[in-house]
Amino acid sequence: MPEEFTTADEVRLGRQVYQALSRGDVDAVMSVFAPDAVGVFDMSAADETFEGAEAIRRFIEDWFRSWEEYRYEEEEMLDLGHGIVLFFLRESGRLVGGSGRVEQRVAHLTTWANGKIERVRTYLDPDEARAAAERLAQEREQAQRVALADPSEPPIGRAESAAPEN
Repeated sequence: MPEEFTTADEVRLGRQVYQALSRGDVDAVMSVFAPDAVGVFDMSAADETFEGAEAIRRFIEDWFRSWEEYRYEEEEMLDLGHGIVLFFLRESGRLVGGSGRVEQRVAHLTTWANGKIERVRTYLDPDEARAAAERLAQEREQAQRVALADPSEPPIGRAESAAPEN
């Protein structure tokens, strides 16, 4: 049976994640990550990739230790279907030992399956995030169509090459 992509719960859970992040409640945040989730975080100079929920947890905990205060405010949320939800957020806070405030607009592209985040990708460029989210939603829609048309066909990206017969 093909994987079902519904986002009503994911949107609600995503909003709760950002509220929990603003409270510094890492346990609540991590409760929606799949054990094998992947996080790709745009850190200006280069992306940093974390594989597995525990690695993502350590990144988030380290991130919060560098802030005296920190919060997210949701500006816009796009439910693109097929388990793809894009959040546009305003981050603000004050670094430990700092006197000024930091504020920036970011986007988080989340991919959901079975009520859990399987991948999160942060973007400092909201236009880049929107384009990536639209591409990903189209790819997942196409994969779902293929799976529905021929259930014996493996989903796109999961096909294995068969060894040639002798």
